[in-house]
Amino acid sequence: MPSTKKLSKHNEIEELALIANNLRKTIINMLLEAGSGHPASSLGMADIFAALYFKILNIDPKNPNDLDRDRFVLSNGHICPLWYATLAERGYFSKAKLKDLRKLGSELQGHPKFGALSGIENSSGSLGQGLSQAAGMALAAKIQGKKYRVYVATGDGELQEGQIWEAAMFAPNKKLDNLTWIIDRNNIQIDGYTEDIMPLENLRSKLESFNWYVIEIDGHNIEEIISACNMAKSVSQRPTAIIAHTIPGRGVEFMEYKFEWHGKVPSKEQALKAVKSLASLEGRIKSDYD
Repeated sequence: MPSTKKLSKHNEIEELALIANNLRKTIINMLLEAGSGHPASSLGMADIFAALYFKILNIDPKNPNDLDRDRFVLSNGHICPLWYATLAERGYFSKAKLKDLRKLGSELQGHPKFGALSGIENSSGSLGQGLSQAAGMALAAKIQGKKYRVYVATGDGELQEGQIWEAAMFAPNKKLDNLTWIIDRNNIQIDGYTEDIMPLENLRSKLESFNWYVIEIDGHNIEEIISACNMAKSVSQRPTAIIAHTIPGRGVEFMEYKFEWHGKVPSKEQALKAVKSLASLEGRIKSDYD
């Protein structure tokens, strides 16, 4: 967890970037132990999860059911190794549990299950459902007069699901300005590149035509992530979509940009190589903030 001492903005950004890289190392070890799972997007979204859970979200691991807490919904549930690693790092449950990923009877299943672990706000399985779940939570907050915000992460491949676009119409219609949708725009899915299979572009124009306020960011730039989420808080009468351009397999050179690593687990030899690659990235992060 970050230090409780007050940090300069410069040091805070560096610390968040280092937390993200540590999450990546944890993910590699979890997947190696499990023998199955999804590394590409889990590694690619680490900076966003670090920023959310250690800076942006109004949450308290010691009071996880606080009615006024912000909610986070994970729609592309196959990247739950990242969610589990983040929650454990943030103090929601013991890191010792992480070794049980995808094991029979474990609380850490291959898709998250609501109520199985502290901090898990939704169940997932079939893709395309998370935006609807998040919109429902945001509408409930409006009806109940609550001030909490709802954040939802989706992959870009799941934008091929019709339910996503029903929810994308619903949220602006209900003026859900307490809803922030983060799209992992990494351009891959399990069987290829999104633009080869079912092109999404011009994605920004499509969302804006549905009356979303749209922000595009570098999903590995901590400052841009924080700025975009803060900007979303100032938008009124409509929800915000953040298109986060990310690199699948971020930090592991032999995985980066390759759709083949969507759901393929590294061997022991590859895992060691991955950890070395992430150590190199850590060095570059520290160098950038010297």
